[in-house]
Amino acid sequence: MPDLYDVAAIGNAIVDVIAPATDEFLAANNLDKGAMMLVDPAQSAALYAKMAAGVETSGGSAANTIAGLASFGGRGAFMGKVADDWHGEVFAQDMHAIGARFQNAPLVGGPGTAISMINVTPDAQRTMCTFLGASVEFTDSDVDPAVVEAAKIVYLEGYLFDAEAARRAFAKAAALAHGADRMIALTLSDGFVVERHRAGLMGFIESQVDLLFANENEILALFQTDSFDEAVEALRPRVKLAAVTRGEAGSVILSTGERLSVKAEPVEKIVDTTGAGDQYAAGFMFGLSRGRALQQCGQFASLAAAEVISHYGPRPLVSLKDLAAQKGY
Repeated sequence: MPDLYDVAAIGNAIVDVIAPATDEFLAANNLDKGAMMLVDPAQSAALYAKMAAGVETSGGSAANTIAGLASFGGRGAFMGKVADDWHGEVFAQDMHAIGARFQNAPLVGGPGTAISMINVTPDAQRTMCTFLGASVEFTDSDVDPAVVEAAKIVYLEGYLFDAEAARRAFAKAAALAHGADRMIALTLSDGFVVERHRAGLMGFIESQVDLLFANENEILALFQTDSFDEAVEALRPRVKLAAVTRGEAGSVILSTGERLSVKAEPVEKIVDTTGAGDQYAAGFMFGLSRGRALQQCGQFASLAAAEVISHYGPRPLVSLKDLAAQKGY
């Protein structure tokens, strides 16, 4: 099977609503700062009505990563579920506009396309309330074997662990990928995801994952420790490759017998941290799929994360390919 894609991702297909908010607004609406909370349709509508004016854009963690990959000049595919509605059409058009493959049939007669309401406080922390809608209807039948087998890396979004059907889809994708000698990558997505599914995630990581992405909070939650070094050492024997981000402290890359530190790219002003981890993964996997050394993969990753936190929205606003060229990467 030829390499048609650098990365094929499976994740929640979501439309993001991003707006500025105060800490007082979060407290008044019982929102846990920095967390991702699931809401039902009624809660979603009520919160939407209270939010400040903002921007609406196609999102979802893994889809954002594919957008970042495309900005580097990479070839991407996305698998996820939208509804047969206006938001679903917008999402599909956005993915096609960036040159990514997205061919999953929309859901008919079920819940609407997923929406994530993201309130961003002045310190750039994002607090997300997500109505998963049609995205949780993604099943193993939506996994396209031809796409998985044609991708150098198959990237799985940890948020999907909240849906049992999606976990079966992960298992199918992993079997197909490994059968075709492809790499399986997983992002832990959120500390609350780890808390809800620690045992299941650990089992999947140890048996199926070749490349793990996590931030510091997620890795601490996974191993139930307050020590970053302890968590890193616990992770090392469990995966072939891992990248753990630490905000302004940069990131740590683990591979067999090696631990690399990568500096964070400087940012004049942090506006919105939404999508930082998604774009870090995009840069790292772009470099890896193109055969770059791990240190350079980390530099691509840091560059992409720095670009996205300098503005509102989870996807790059300028060409990451051009930024990398300017840096000499």
